[in-house]
Amino acid sequence: MEGQKKRTQRDYTLAFKLAVVEQVEKGELTYKEAQRRYGIQGRSTVLV
Repeated sequence: MEGQKKRTQRDYTLAFKLAVVEQVEKGELTYKEAQRRYGIQGRSTVLV
């Protein structure tokens, strides 16, 4: 398992979550762009 990146769980602040969701809802970012820009790992982190 050498070279494998360890996945870590992050706790995001409510303000950060709301800001990201707002950008996605306004169409400024797709959820995939938000994941790349902010280092968000899971799809459901953005969509749920």
